[in-house]
Amino acid sequence: MFVYALNGSPNADGCTAYLLQSVLDGLAGVETELVHIGKIMNDLAKPFCTVCASPCQKACFRGTALEAVFEKMKTADVILCGSPVYFGGPTAQLKAFFDKSRAYRGERAFVGKYAAALACGASKYGGQEATVRSIQNSLLVQGMTIIGPGSHAFDAGHLGVCAQRPAAEDAFARSRCASLAARIMEL
Repeated sequence: MFVYALNGSPNADGCTAYLLQSVLDGLAGVETELVHIGKIMNDLAKPFCTVCASPCQKACFRGTALEAVFEKMKTADVILCGSPVYFGGPTAQLKAFFDKSRAYRGERAFVGKYAAALACGASKYGGQEATVRSIQNSLLVQGMTIIGPGSHAFDAGHLGVCAQRPAAEDAFARSRCASLAARIMEL
């Protein structure tokens, strides 16, 4: 099994990366990789989709690290996607990433892949669930199968992993990461 984690934060060492890595650390014997979408999007000449062609021809990112991420996603069994809460939703970088995935939607490249969403906010009720739902909407548009952090070893779960910054001090969020890892192993 291969689990690919997408960190939608512009901060490669922040709370979102911590949450994603916590889930990956709970997957003993599983091939995993964490990629930082913020860096990849910021390195593009055109980081935002302008719908230069319809259907998408991948012209703005062919041969870039972004194309490599999309191609690696095709090989993943499970995709984890996380973002900090920015003004009640995911980061602009993560939204731009999904906007640029139009060609892969046309190919149905990710249909049926398991996917889960994670979010971290600055306050206890700081928009984490809204951010998780927004990420899930993007995953659903790609045809992915959403899984939550519920498992037989823990409980039925909830929408996704939600944390309060600093995530390393949020014991409940860490338990949700462990439960999501258990769910992935059950699948």
